[in-house]
Amino acid sequence: MKKSLILGITLLAMMSCHHNQNPLLSNEETPYGVPAFDKIRLEHYMPAFKEAIKQQNEEIDAIVNNTEAPTFENTIVALDRCGSLLNHVSGAFYNVLEADGNDEMNAIAEEISPMLSELSDGIILNQALFERVKAVYDQRHDLNLTPEQMRLTEETYKSFAQNGANLPEDKKERLKAINQELGLLSLKFGNNVVAETNAYQLFVTDEAELAGLPESAKAAAKEEAEAAGRADAWLFTPKRTSFTPVLQYCENRELRKELLMAYTTRGNHDNEFDNKEIIRRTMQLRIEKAQLFGYNCPADYILADCMAKDAKTATAFLQSVWEPSLAAAKREAAALQELLNQDYPGEELQPWDWWYYSEKLRKAQFDLDEEQLKPYFELSNVRKGAFGLATKLYGLQFEPIKDMPVYNKEVEVFRVTDANGELVGILYTDYFPRAGKRPGAWMNDICHQFVDAEGVDHRPVIVNVGNFNKPTKDNPSLLSMDDVETLFHEFGHALHGLMSKATYQSLAGTNTPRDFVELPSQFMENYCYEPEIMRTYAFHYATGEVIPDSLIEKINRASKFNQGFVETELLCASILDMDYHTLTNADNLDVEAFEAASMAKMNMIPEIISRYRSTFFNHIFTTGYEAGYYSYTWSAVLDADAFAAFKETGNILNPDVAQRFHHLLEQGGTREAYELYREFRGKDADPKYLLLRKGFIE
Repeated sequence: MKKSLILGITLLAMMSCHHNQNPLLSNEETPYGVPAFDKIRLEHYMPAFKEAIKQQNEEIDAIVNNTEAPTFENTIVALDRCGSLLNHVSGAFYNVLEADGNDEMNAIAEEISPMLSELSDGIILNQALFERVKAVYDQRHDLNLTPEQMRLTEETYKSFAQNGANLPEDKKERLKAINQELGLLSLKFGNNVVAETNAYQLFVTDEAELAGLPESAKAAAKEEAEAAGRADAWLFTPKRTSFTPVLQYCENRELRKELLMAYTTRGNHDNEFDNKEIIRRTMQLRIEKAQLFGYNCPADYILADCMAKDAKTATAFLQSVWEPSLAAAKREAAALQELLNQDYPGEELQPWDWWYYSEKLRKAQFDLDEEQLKPYFELSNVRKGAFGLATKLYGLQFEPIKDMPVYNKEVEVFRVTDANGELVGILYTDYFPRAGKRPGAWMNDICHQFVDAEGVDHRPVIVNVGNFNKPTKDNPSLLSMDDVETLFHEFGHALHGLMSKATYQSLAGTNTPRDFVELPSQFMENYCYEPEIMRTYAFHYATGEVIPDSLIEKINRASKFNQGFVETELLCASILDMDYHTLTNADNLDVEAFEAASMAKMNMIPEIISRYRSTFFNHIFTTGYEAGYYSYTWSAVLDADAFAAFKETGNILNPDVAQRFHHLLEQGGTREAYELYREFRGKDADPKYLLLRKGFIE
């Protein structure tokens, strides 16, 4: 996750009466410094942003106009610490926008986006400021800096250089225009995906059409329909919690097709929410931006600061995993085709058949039905299991806090402390879908960790967001195994942010290379399948019975099942991302034709659809993972190797190994990622552990 230089974390005291009426500008204290979500209203955001931008500019002017010679403290550290009010305002606003937004919030985001872009460019492209930064950078080896101070100096200089500080004036002006337009395009893309998701509703009035669908899924669909004013029907939408059970269990092939197509064609309907032209324009601008800096394509420009370093290395890595994944997927497709032949002789397996027949095959081969598992995966118990794992590994404790300011009544808050009782940070959890929440699951830093000039360690405020099944009138929120994995994944990101012990905020927590940041999250996924851990969270919601060993054994025997499909749809999206970002010209980009050509080039089998089609690929067109979706697989090599470090000792909770991994997490981006990993493991990561885990090699 990239953090801008414009962000800091301490709320500055405001003196005017007008400001005191705005909770984003008031000096009124809140518990642990969290935003006053309970008091913030729409009309507060824009005045707060404007005041924060004004203050940031004043802070930059103070650095530039300092008559003293540039030093590490008065230039590099001063830059790292400025913008504290803007970080406070942005942390509150963007968290609510993503998790509980509306049209009014979207309008504010569109208005503020060019203002923030102008501010950021005004800092990065400020020649006098850059000269001070460069002066410190040029003498860095003579300043007796600590390793973290050296890292901050080098990363600060790199941030300026890679964002245009060395460009001539005419190119700087063009870069500013590009950045402003890209910011607005990103917002529009994400808003279109949300609008398309919310606009589609499929009401089913004949229960016979839902044959095979579990009663829990039907009950949820019935409640959705009732909430929409249709008590006579069942409502299905392109949200994963709604359509996934249909794909897995519903006998109605046409209904499966209808819902999968509704999901995979979002943003591609030649209407006001169509994203194809946004993609074309985005790629034009990204290519132009990369070429301003002397790079041939966006991927090489973006990856220069990542572990992979360039598109050639990332592409070669993807290809090395693609071939065994595709081979496994082809074997799986052949087995599913045999099952389909029994129901539809002579017809070919389609993408809307895969989940349905793989569920049948899973049950036949392993006597395992996802619906058997869900009663054991009640949301609060799964979360408690994740918390308990952090206690076992790192000594952390999680205490629920009532009466905390929250932006939605469904949000829960926890105080996190270490084994000595000292505050580690504050964790918000927000797990249920709503109209204003974007799809997927994620972690946000509402407030970053850092140490101030007086030596006070400011602890972070983190939020985990998901879109899991809501409780119904009859059942609590029950998760699938995939949902369990997602919860553990995002909790891994949260731990990375919470456990940070950096001095400087721009190096803290998840401020690491993009292809390293998924290591802590994917590492945690390993544990949710381990019997020792599963017994700490898998209790039948009705009886309290711990999950039987027989079911745990079935889950683990089936762990390599369908992995060709899982890895292929992921890698397919990664290669599509890389294909976009190795373009050198997008003037005549036809999104549908380009995507089809990408699939054909990689010999993608037609029975599988890429995890993300272009027009709803939020990761690469809104959330900063452009030319970076490969990082999930890159990090998977790291996480499989890291977990092997525990397994090889015979103890998945080995305290010595856990302490070393704890140390890795604490350091955030204060050192090179490869250096951190080699220190933990004693060697480079070996890809064989990922291939073994997937069952692609023996």
